[in-house]
Amino acid sequence: MNTAITLIIADDHPLMRRGIRDLIAAEPAFKIVAHVANGREAWQAIQDHHPAVAVLDIEMPLQNGLEVARAVRDGEHRTAIVLLTMFKEEHVFNAAVDAGARGYVLKENAEVELLSCLRAVAGGGSFFSPLMTNFLLHRTAQAKQLRQQKPGLESLTPAQRRILQMIAEDKTSKEIADALGISSRTVDNHRANISEKLGLHGSHSLLKFAFDNKGKL
Repeated sequence: MNTAITLIIADDHPLMRRGIRDLIAAEPAFKIVAHVANGREAWQAIQDHHPAVAVLDIEMPLQNGLEVARAVRDGEHRTAIVLLTMFKEEHVFNAAVDAGARGYVLKENAEVELLSCLRAVAGGGSFFSPLMTNFLLHRTAQAKQLRQQKPGLESLTPAQRRILQMIAEDKTSKEIADALGISSRTVDNHRANISEKLGLHGSHSLLKFAFDNKGKL
């Protein structure tokens, strides 16, 4: 007998939360272990239940969906993040992907797309609403161009790439160290090695590079 895919739902609108819950509950492949009304409760539920998937609204009180996604990404949790939102802007979509979201579904299409999205991310894949396709293609093209300009990006270790992404979010060495469970000195060593691989010189060059290319890393 197959084990049900566990998930939590977080949305501050009761009617929307109920609608999502009813849609998912009708599918025996899924098991809802918590449904909450704000980001702080969502983060706590992820820590308590370790669900396979978390369906999060972006705009929520106390902690928004992007902040929760980043916390999951920077921690040791394997929960796949699906953002269910009304936002159609490219910069929001890019922020979601940067935060580690594996699914991005527009609320207006939830009835058609959400279950397919949940199956995809639970299976280790990703799913983005078709209306976001142009943003995804644009992002991919920009990332490819950046790798051609800075071939050293290909030589970054997974840890260095992660640190570079966190630098782009304006995190200090101490904040990065706390999130990754390493020392600030180790982070500074990584920063120096990243700068060397990318041919960056000067105290602020790595920070400027990370900021300028945040959506392409």
